[in-house]
Amino acid sequence: MEKTQYDFGMIGLGVMGRNFLLNIADHGFSVAGYDTNPDKTSALEKEGEERSVKGFTTLDDFLAHLSSPKKIMMLVPAGGPVDAVIEELLPHLNAGDLIMDGGNSHFVDTDRRMKRLTEKNIHFLGIGVSGGEKGARFGPSLMPGGNKEAYEIVRPILEAAAAKVQDEPCVTYLGTGSAGHYVKMVHNGIEYGIMQLIAEAYDLMKRGMQLDNQEIQRAFQAWNEGELQSFLMEITAEIFKQPDREGGEGFLVDKILDSAKQKGTGKWTSQSAMDLGVPIPTIDVAVSMRFISALKQQRKEAARVLENSQVDNGEEDKQFLEGELRNALHFAIIITYAQGMALLQEASKEFNYGIDLAEVAKIWRGGCIIRARLLEDIMVAYKHQPKLPNLMMDDHLAKVLLQQHLDAVEIGKMSLQQGVPIAGLTSAIHYFDAYRSERLPSNLTQAQRDFFGAHTYERIDKEGVFHTEWNA
Repeated sequence: MEKTQYDFGMIGLGVMGRNFLLNIADHGFSVAGYDTNPDKTSALEKEGEERSVKGFTTLDDFLAHLSSPKKIMMLVPAGGPVDAVIEELLPHLNAGDLIMDGGNSHFVDTDRRMKRLTEKNIHFLGIGVSGGEKGARFGPSLMPGGNKEAYEIVRPILEAAAAKVQDEPCVTYLGTGSAGHYVKMVHNGIEYGIMQLIAEAYDLMKRGMQLDNQEIQRAFQAWNEGELQSFLMEITAEIFKQPDREGGEGFLVDKILDSAKQKGTGKWTSQSAMDLGVPIPTIDVAVSMRFISALKQQRKEAARVLENSQVDNGEEDKQFLEGELRNALHFAIIITYAQGMALLQEASKEFNYGIDLAEVAKIWRGGCIIRARLLEDIMVAYKHQPKLPNLMMDDHLAKVLLQQHLDAVEIGKMSLQQGVPIAGLTSAIHYFDAYRSERLPSNLTQAQRDFFGAHTYERIDKEGVFHTEWNA
Protein backbone atom coordinates (compact mmCIF):
# COMPACT_ATOMS: atom_id res chain seq x y z
CA MET A 1 0.00 0.00 0.00
CA GLU A 2 1.29 3.46 -0.93
CA LYS A 3 2.46 5.56 1.95
CA THR A 4 0.38 8.75 1.98
CA GLN A 5 2.37 10.84 4.43
CA TYR A 6 5.73 11.98 3.08
CA ASP A 7 8.73 13.17 5.11
CA PHE A 8 9.84 15.98 2.84
CA GLY A 9 8.25 18.12 0.15
CA MET A 10 9.78 20.04 -2.77
CA ILE A 11 8.18 22.87 -4.72
CA GLY A 12 9.78 23.31 -8.11
CA LEU A 13 10.78 20.18 -10.01
CA GLY A 14 13.31 21.60 -12.40
CA VAL A 15 16.60 19.74 -12.65
CA MET A 16 17.90 21.00 -9.29
CA GLY A 17 14.66 20.39 -7.38
CA ARG A 18 14.08 16.95 -8.86
CA ASN A 19 17.68 15.84 -8.32
CA PHE A 20 17.76 17.00 -4.71
CA LEU A 21 14.48 15.25 -3.95
CA LEU A 22 15.76 12.01 -5.48
CA ASN A 23 18.94 12.39 -3.43
CA ILE A 24 16.88 12.55 -0.25
CA ALA A 25 14.85 9.51 -1.35
CA ASP A 26 18.08 7.57 -1.91
CA HIS A 27 18.71 7.89 1.84
CA GLY A 28 15.47 6.25 2.89
CA PHE A 29 13.17 9.24 3.31
CA SER A 30 9.79 9.46 1.62
CA VAL A 31 9.48 12.53 -0.59
CA ALA A 32 6.80 14.44 -2.46
CA GLY A 33 7.26 16.94 -5.26
CA TYR A 34 4.92 19.66 -6.52
CA ASP A 35 4.97 21.28 -9.94
CA THR A 36 2.16 22.49 -12.17
CA ASN A 37 3.90 20.86 -15.15
CA PRO A 38 2.79 17.20 -15.29
CA ASP A 39 5.82 16.28 -17.38
CA LYS A 40 8.05 17.25 -14.46
CA THR A 41 6.07 15.26 -11.90
CA SER A 42 6.12 12.26 -14.24
CA ALA A 43 9.87 12.58 -14.68
CA LEU A 44 10.27 12.62 -10.90
CA GLU A 45 8.24 9.45 -10.44
CA LYS A 46 9.96 7.67 -13.31
CA GLU A 47 13.44 8.41 -11.93
CA GLY A 48 12.26 7.61 -8.40
CA GLU A 49 10.90 4.15 -9.18
CA GLU A 50 11.29 1.64 -6.35
CA ARG A 51 11.59 4.47 -3.82
CA SER A 52 8.94 6.33 -1.88
CA VAL A 53 8.57 9.21 -4.34
CA LYS A 54 5.39 10.93 -5.49
CA GLY A 55 4.67 13.90 -7.75
CA PHE A 56 1.66 16.21 -7.42
CA THR A 57 0.28 18.83 -9.80
CA THR A 58 -2.12 20.44 -7.32
CA LEU A 59 -0.97 22.22 -4.18
CA ASP A 60 -3.82 20.88 -2.02
CA ASP A 61 -2.94 17.25 -2.79
CA PHE A 62 0.74 17.92 -2.25
CA LEU A 63 0.23 19.49 1.17
CA ALA A 64 -2.30 16.88 2.27
CA HIS A 65 0.32 14.17 1.81
CA LEU A 66 3.06 15.77 3.95
CA SER A 67 3.65 14.61 7.50
CA SER A 68 3.55 17.14 10.35
CA PRO A 69 5.32 19.37 10.91
CA LYS A 70 5.39 19.98 7.18
CA LYS A 71 8.91 20.33 5.79
CA ILE A 72 8.71 22.14 2.44
CA MET A 73 11.64 23.27 0.36
CA MET A 74 11.43 25.68 -2.57
CA LEU A 75 13.86 25.54 -5.47
CA VAL A 76 12.38 28.29 -7.63
CA PRO A 77 13.95 31.43 -9.16
CA ALA A 78 14.96 34.09 -6.63
CA GLY A 79 12.89 37.22 -6.16
CA GLY A 80 9.19 37.45 -6.89
CA PRO A 81 8.62 33.70 -7.44
CA VAL A 82 9.76 32.95 -3.88
CA ASP A 83 7.33 35.49 -2.43
CA ALA A 84 4.55 34.15 -4.64
CA VAL A 85 5.06 30.58 -3.42
CA ILE A 86 5.11 31.70 0.21
CA GLU A 87 1.84 33.60 -0.24
CA GLU A 88 0.25 30.54 -1.83
CA LEU A 89 1.43 28.29 1.00
CA LEU A 90 0.54 30.42 4.00
CA PRO A 91 -3.22 29.72 4.16
CA HIS A 92 -2.48 25.98 4.29
CA LEU A 93 0.21 25.91 6.99
CA ASN A 94 0.02 25.40 10.73
CA ALA A 95 2.21 26.74 13.53
CA GLY A 96 5.51 24.87 13.58
CA ASP A 97 5.56 24.01 9.87
CA LEU A 98 8.80 24.73 8.05
CA ILE A 99 9.48 26.46 4.73
CA MET A 100 12.99 26.35 3.24
CA ASP A 101 14.27 28.54 0.42
CA GLY A 102 17.05 26.69 -1.41
CA GLY A 103 17.53 29.29 -4.14
CA ASN A 104 20.08 32.08 -4.46
CA SER A 105 17.92 34.66 -2.71
CA HIS A 106 19.35 38.01 -1.67
CA PHE A 107 20.00 37.88 2.08
CA VAL A 108 17.99 41.07 2.60
CA ASP A 109 14.91 39.34 1.18
CA THR A 110 15.56 36.33 3.39
CA ASP A 111 15.56 38.48 6.52
CA ARG A 112 12.30 40.12 5.45
CA ARG A 113 10.59 36.79 4.78
CA MET A 114 11.90 35.28 8.01
CA LYS A 115 10.54 38.15 10.07
CA ARG A 116 7.07 37.89 8.53
CA LEU A 117 6.84 34.11 8.84
CA THR A 118 8.16 34.08 12.40
CA GLU A 119 5.33 36.43 13.36
CA LYS A 120 2.94 33.75 12.06
CA ASN A 121 4.75 30.97 13.99
CA ILE A 122 5.98 29.43 10.72
CA HIS A 123 9.63 28.36 10.63
CA PHE A 124 11.79 29.59 7.75
CA LEU A 125 15.31 28.60 6.71
CA GLY A 126 17.41 30.20 4.00
CA ILE A 127 19.58 27.40 2.64
CA GLY A 128 22.45 27.95 0.24
CA VAL A 129 22.83 24.98 -2.08
CA SER A 130 26.03 24.54 -4.09
CA GLY A 131 27.18 21.79 -6.40
CA GLY A 132 25.10 22.19 -9.52
CA GLU A 133 22.92 19.43 -10.93
CA LYS A 134 25.32 16.62 -10.06
CA GLY A 135 25.81 17.93 -6.56
CA ALA A 136 22.06 18.16 -5.96
CA ARG A 137 21.67 14.54 -7.05
CA PHE A 138 24.59 12.95 -5.25
CA GLY A 139 25.58 15.36 -2.48
CA PRO A 140 25.75 19.16 -2.41
CA SER A 141 27.24 21.52 0.13
CA LEU A 142 24.33 22.94 2.13
CA MET A 143 24.43 26.26 3.98
CA PRO A 144 21.38 26.68 6.25
CA GLY A 145 20.64 29.72 8.36
CA GLY A 146 17.71 30.79 10.51
CA ASN A 147 16.19 29.54 13.71
CA LYS A 148 18.25 26.74 15.33
CA GLU A 149 15.05 24.92 16.34
CA ALA A 150 13.92 24.94 12.71
CA TYR A 151 17.24 23.48 11.58
CA GLU A 152 16.94 20.62 14.05
CA ILE A 153 13.58 19.65 12.51
CA VAL A 154 15.23 18.93 9.18
CA ARG A 155 18.83 18.26 10.21
CA PRO A 156 18.77 14.45 9.76
CA ILE A 157 17.48 14.83 6.20
CA LEU A 158 19.99 17.51 5.24
CA GLU A 159 22.91 15.63 6.77
CA ALA A 160 21.93 12.50 4.87
CA ALA A 161 21.66 14.29 1.54
CA ALA A 162 24.78 16.48 1.85
CA ALA A 163 28.15 15.61 0.38
CA LYS A 164 30.52 13.77 2.72
CA VAL A 165 34.21 14.40 3.34
CA GLN A 166 35.90 11.87 5.64
CA ASP A 167 32.38 10.70 6.57
CA GLU A 168 31.46 14.23 7.75
CA PRO A 169 28.41 15.86 6.11
CA CYS A 170 29.02 19.12 4.28
CA VAL A 171 26.21 20.89 6.11
CA THR A 172 25.98 22.63 9.45
CA TYR A 173 23.86 25.26 11.14
CA LEU A 174 25.56 28.51 10.18
CA GLY A 175 23.72 31.07 12.26
CA THR A 176 20.66 33.19 12.80
CA GLY A 177 18.62 35.12 10.26
CA SER A 178 19.92 35.14 6.73
CA ALA A 179 23.32 33.63 7.62
CA GLY A 180 22.87 30.72 5.21
CA HIS A 181 22.10 32.84 2.18
CA TYR A 182 24.82 35.33 3.12
CA VAL A 183 27.42 32.54 3.27
CA LYS A 184 26.20 31.24 -0.09
CA MET A 185 26.44 34.74 -1.57
CA VAL A 186 30.05 35.06 -0.43
CA HIS A 187 30.74 31.52 -1.68
CA ASN A 188 29.60 32.71 -5.10
CA GLY A 189 31.71 35.85 -4.83
CA ILE A 190 34.79 33.72 -4.17
CA GLU A 191 33.71 31.55 -7.09
CA TYR A 192 33.65 34.63 -9.34
CA GLY A 193 37.16 35.55 -8.21
CA ILE A 194 38.68 32.10 -8.75
CA MET A 195 37.02 31.69 -12.15
CA GLN A 196 38.46 35.06 -13.23
CA LEU A 197 41.93 34.06 -12.05
CA ILE A 198 41.77 30.76 -13.94
CA ALA A 199 40.58 32.58 -17.06
CA GLU A 200 43.51 34.98 -16.78
CA ALA A 201 45.97 32.09 -16.52
CA TYR A 202 44.38 30.59 -19.64
CA ASP A 203 44.63 33.92 -21.48
CA LEU A 204 48.31 34.22 -20.60
CA MET A 205 48.99 30.69 -21.82
CA LYS A 206 46.94 31.15 -25.01
CA ARG A 207 47.84 34.66 -26.11
CA GLY A 208 50.97 35.39 -24.09
CA MET A 209 52.80 32.07 -24.28
CA GLN A 210 51.09 30.92 -27.51
CA LEU A 211 50.35 27.43 -26.16
CA ASP A 212 47.86 25.21 -27.95
CA ASN A 213 44.80 23.71 -26.24
CA GLN A 214 46.49 20.37 -25.58
CA GLU A 215 49.40 22.07 -23.80
CA ILE A 216 46.99 24.21 -21.79
CA GLN A 217 44.96 21.14 -20.86
CA ARG A 218 48.05 19.32 -19.64
CA ALA A 219 49.03 22.32 -17.51
CA PHE A 220 45.66 22.54 -15.77
CA GLN A 221 45.59 18.79 -15.27
CA ALA A 222 49.05 18.81 -13.72
CA TRP A 223 48.15 21.74 -11.47
CA ASN A 224 45.06 19.89 -10.30
CA GLU A 225 47.27 17.10 -9.03
CA GLY A 226 49.10 19.40 -6.61
CA GLU A 227 48.34 22.25 -4.22
CA LEU A 228 45.89 23.80 -6.70
CA GLN A 229 43.62 20.75 -6.63
CA SER A 230 40.00 21.89 -6.84
CA PHE A 231 36.74 21.26 -8.61
CA LEU A 232 37.16 24.36 -10.79
CA MET A 233 40.66 23.30 -11.83
CA GLU A 234 39.40 19.79 -12.57
CA ILE A 235 36.57 20.91 -14.85
CA THR A 236 38.84 23.44 -16.57
CA ALA A 237 41.19 20.63 -17.57
CA GLU A 238 38.20 18.69 -18.90
CA ILE A 239 36.90 21.66 -20.92
CA PHE A 240 40.07 21.74 -23.00
CA LYS A 241 39.51 18.12 -24.08
CA GLN A 242 36.07 18.77 -25.59
CA PRO A 243 36.00 18.73 -29.41
CA ASP A 244 33.59 20.90 -31.35
CA ARG A 245 30.97 18.43 -32.57
CA GLU A 246 28.78 21.01 -34.30
CA GLY A 247 31.07 23.40 -36.11
CA GLY A 248 33.60 20.99 -37.53
CA GLU A 249 37.22 20.70 -36.50
CA GLY A 250 38.86 22.12 -33.41
CA PHE A 251 37.87 22.48 -29.79
CA LEU A 252 34.58 23.72 -28.44
CA VAL A 253 36.17 26.26 -26.07
CA ASP A 254 37.45 28.22 -29.08
CA LYS A 255 33.95 28.53 -30.53
CA ILE A 256 32.27 29.95 -27.40
CA LEU A 257 31.55 33.69 -27.43
CA ASP A 258 33.79 35.58 -24.97
CA SER A 259 30.93 37.37 -23.22
CA ALA A 260 30.26 36.04 -19.71
CA LYS A 261 26.87 36.18 -18.02
CA GLN A 262 26.04 36.51 -14.32
CA LYS A 263 23.00 36.15 -12.08
CA GLY A 264 23.76 38.79 -9.46
CA THR A 265 25.35 37.02 -6.49
CA GLY A 266 28.81 38.37 -7.29
CA LYS A 267 27.42 41.90 -7.55
CA TRP A 268 25.58 41.47 -4.23
CA THR A 269 28.85 40.36 -2.61
CA SER A 270 30.62 43.50 -3.80
CA GLN A 271 27.72 45.73 -2.76
CA SER A 272 27.56 44.24 0.73
CA ALA A 273 31.33 44.53 1.15
CA MET A 274 31.11 48.21 0.21
CA ASP A 275 28.34 48.72 2.76
CA LEU A 276 30.37 47.02 5.49
CA GLY A 277 33.66 48.69 4.55
CA VAL A 278 35.44 45.41 3.77
CA PRO A 279 37.93 45.44 0.86
CA ILE A 280 37.45 42.54 -1.56
CA PRO A 281 39.17 43.91 -4.69
CA THR A 282 39.77 40.59 -6.44
CA ILE A 283 36.09 39.68 -6.22
CA ASP A 284 35.14 43.22 -7.28
CA VAL A 285 37.42 42.97 -10.30
CA ALA A 286 35.94 39.61 -11.27
CA VAL A 287 32.46 41.16 -11.35
CA SER A 288 33.73 44.13 -13.38
CA MET A 289 35.53 41.89 -15.87
CA ARG A 290 32.27 40.10 -16.61
CA PHE A 291 30.73 43.49 -17.35
CA ILE A 292 33.67 44.34 -19.63
CA SER A 293 33.35 40.99 -21.39
CA ALA A 294 29.74 41.85 -22.22
CA LEU A 295 30.94 44.91 -24.19
CA LYS A 296 31.82 42.68 -27.12
CA GLN A 297 31.00 45.11 -29.93
CA GLN A 298 32.80 47.97 -28.22
CA ARG A 299 35.82 45.76 -27.65
CA LYS A 300 35.91 44.83 -31.34
CA GLU A 301 36.02 48.51 -32.27
CA ALA A 302 38.57 49.31 -29.57
CA ALA A 303 40.85 46.52 -30.79
CA ARG A 304 41.05 48.39 -34.08
CA VAL A 305 41.33 51.94 -32.72
CA LEU A 306 43.45 51.18 -29.64
CA GLU A 307 45.73 48.68 -31.34
CA ASN A 308 47.75 46.51 -28.97
CA SER A 309 51.41 46.95 -29.88
CA GLN A 310 52.94 45.26 -26.85
CA VAL A 311 56.01 43.05 -27.13
CA ASP A 312 55.38 39.47 -28.26
CA ASN A 313 57.66 37.13 -26.32
CA GLY A 314 55.40 34.09 -26.45
CA GLU A 315 58.05 31.43 -26.96
CA GLU A 316 60.40 32.92 -24.37
CA ASP A 317 57.63 33.18 -21.79
CA LYS A 318 56.86 29.45 -21.82
CA GLN A 319 59.50 29.14 -19.12
CA PHE A 320 57.00 30.71 -16.71
CA LEU A 321 54.49 27.88 -17.10
CA GLU A 322 55.66 25.29 -14.59
CA GLY A 323 56.75 27.55 -11.77
CA GLU A 324 55.80 31.20 -11.76
CA LEU A 325 52.33 30.96 -13.32
CA ARG A 326 51.25 28.06 -11.12
CA ASN A 327 52.52 29.83 -8.02
CA ALA A 328 50.96 33.15 -9.01
CA LEU A 329 47.59 31.46 -9.44
CA HIS A 330 47.88 29.74 -6.07
CA PHE A 331 48.89 33.04 -4.43
CA ALA A 332 45.88 34.87 -5.88
CA ILE A 333 43.43 32.10 -4.99
CA ILE A 334 44.54 32.20 -1.34
CA ILE A 335 44.03 35.98 -1.42
CA THR A 336 40.53 35.55 -2.87
CA TYR A 337 39.52 33.19 -0.08
CA ALA A 338 41.05 35.62 2.45
CA GLN A 339 38.88 38.44 1.12
CA GLY A 340 35.72 36.34 1.23
CA MET A 341 36.39 35.08 4.77
CA ALA A 342 37.13 38.62 5.97
CA LEU A 343 33.75 39.70 4.62
CA LEU A 344 32.00 36.81 6.38
CA GLN A 345 33.73 37.70 9.63
CA GLU A 346 32.58 41.32 9.49
CA ALA A 347 29.05 40.44 8.35
CA SER A 348 28.71 37.99 11.22
CA LYS A 349 29.51 40.79 13.66
CA GLU A 350 27.30 43.35 11.94
CA PHE A 351 24.25 41.09 11.56
CA ASN A 352 24.78 38.95 14.69
CA TYR A 353 24.88 35.76 12.66
CA GLY A 354 27.30 33.84 14.88
CA ILE A 355 29.14 32.29 11.93
CA ASP A 356 32.02 29.91 12.70
CA LEU A 357 34.53 30.34 9.87
CA ALA A 358 36.16 26.96 10.52
CA GLU A 359 32.75 25.31 10.02
CA VAL A 360 32.22 27.28 6.80
CA ALA A 361 35.53 26.02 5.42
CA LYS A 362 34.65 22.53 6.58
CA ILE A 363 31.35 22.32 4.70
CA TRP A 364 32.91 23.87 1.58
CA ARG A 365 35.41 20.99 1.32
CA GLY A 366 32.92 18.80 -0.54
CA GLY A 367 29.96 19.17 -2.86
CA CYS A 368 30.28 22.87 -3.63
CA ILE A 369 31.75 24.63 -6.65
CA ILE A 370 34.72 26.11 -4.75
CA ARG A 371 35.74 22.88 -3.03
CA ALA A 372 39.50 22.64 -2.99
CA ARG A 373 42.46 21.14 -1.16
CA LEU A 374 43.21 24.63 0.16
CA LEU A 375 40.08 24.55 2.32
CA GLU A 376 41.72 21.99 4.61
CA ASP A 377 44.37 24.61 5.46
CA ILE A 378 41.70 27.30 5.85
CA MET A 379 39.67 25.11 8.20
CA VAL A 380 42.74 24.39 10.34
CA ALA A 381 43.68 28.07 10.40
CA TYR A 382 40.33 29.13 11.86
CA LYS A 383 40.18 26.18 14.25
CA HIS A 384 43.49 27.31 15.75
CA GLN A 385 42.58 31.01 15.71
CA PRO A 386 38.81 31.59 15.49
CA LYS A 387 39.32 35.37 15.67
CA LEU A 388 42.08 35.51 13.06
CA PRO A 389 41.70 39.04 11.61
CA ASN A 390 42.62 37.92 8.10
CA LEU A 391 43.46 34.53 6.63
CA MET A 392 46.76 35.96 5.34
CA MET A 393 47.88 36.22 8.98
CA ASP A 394 47.82 32.47 9.51
CA ASP A 395 51.41 31.30 10.03
CA HIS A 396 51.32 28.57 7.39
CA LEU A 397 49.50 30.53 4.70
CA ALA A 398 51.61 33.64 5.38
CA LYS A 399 54.74 31.61 4.54
CA VAL A 400 53.15 30.34 1.32
CA LEU A 401 52.16 33.86 0.28
CA LEU A 402 55.62 35.24 0.97
CA GLN A 403 57.21 32.42 -1.02
CA GLN A 404 54.93 32.93 -4.02
CA HIS A 405 54.61 36.72 -4.03
CA LEU A 406 57.58 37.40 -6.31
CA ASP A 407 56.38 34.80 -8.81
CA ALA A 408 53.04 36.61 -8.94
CA VAL A 409 54.89 39.88 -9.56
CA GLU A 410 56.89 38.30 -12.39
CA ILE A 411 53.69 37.12 -14.04
CA GLY A 412 52.30 40.62 -13.61
CA LYS A 413 55.30 42.07 -15.45
CA MET A 414 54.93 39.54 -18.26
CA SER A 415 51.25 40.37 -18.70
CA LEU A 416 52.04 44.07 -19.03
CA GLN A 417 54.61 43.31 -21.73
CA GLN A 418 52.14 41.10 -23.56
CA GLY A 419 49.16 43.42 -23.19
CA VAL A 420 47.14 40.56 -21.70
CA PRO A 421 44.86 41.85 -18.90
CA ILE A 422 45.16 40.08 -15.55
CA ALA A 423 43.18 42.44 -13.36
CA GLY A 424 42.32 39.70 -10.87
CA LEU A 425 45.93 38.69 -10.21
CA THR A 426 47.22 42.25 -9.99
CA SER A 427 44.42 43.21 -7.60
CA ALA A 428 45.46 40.31 -5.37
CA ILE A 429 49.09 41.51 -5.43
CA HIS A 430 48.08 45.06 -4.52
CA TYR A 431 45.72 43.86 -1.76
CA PHE A 432 48.57 41.81 -0.28
CA ASP A 433 51.05 44.70 -0.49
CA ALA A 434 48.57 47.23 0.90
CA TYR A 435 47.57 45.00 3.82
CA ARG A 436 51.20 44.49 4.84
CA SER A 437 52.11 48.19 4.50
CA GLU A 438 52.42 49.80 7.92
CA ARG A 439 52.03 53.21 6.30
CA LEU A 440 49.86 54.08 3.27
CA PRO A 441 49.51 57.44 1.47
CA SER A 442 46.08 58.01 2.99
CA ASN A 443 47.54 60.88 5.02
CA LEU A 444 47.53 62.86 1.76
CA THR A 445 43.95 61.77 1.04
CA GLN A 446 42.89 63.09 4.46
CA ALA A 447 44.74 66.36 3.85
CA GLN A 448 42.92 66.78 0.53
CA ARG A 449 39.54 66.06 2.14
CA ASP A 450 40.22 68.62 4.84
CA PHE A 451 41.45 71.18 2.26
CA PHE A 452 38.36 71.10 0.03
CA GLY A 453 35.67 70.08 2.51
CA ALA A 454 36.89 70.75 6.04
CA HIS A 455 36.45 67.06 6.82
CA THR A 456 39.18 67.15 9.51
CA TYR A 457 42.04 64.74 10.14
CA GLU A 458 43.90 63.02 12.97
CA ARG A 459 47.61 63.35 13.75
CA ILE A 460 50.22 60.70 14.49
CA ASP A 461 51.87 62.75 17.26
CA LYS A 462 48.91 63.85 19.40
CA GLU A 463 45.32 62.87 20.21
CA GLY A 464 42.33 64.71 18.80
CA VAL A 465 40.64 65.79 15.59
CA PHE A 466 42.09 68.71 13.63
CA HIS A 467 41.27 71.13 10.82
CA THR A 468 43.62 73.46 8.97
CA GLU A 469 42.95 76.61 6.90
CA TRP A 470 45.19 75.32 4.12
CA ASN A 471 45.25 78.38 1.88
CA ALA A 472 45.66 80.90 4.70
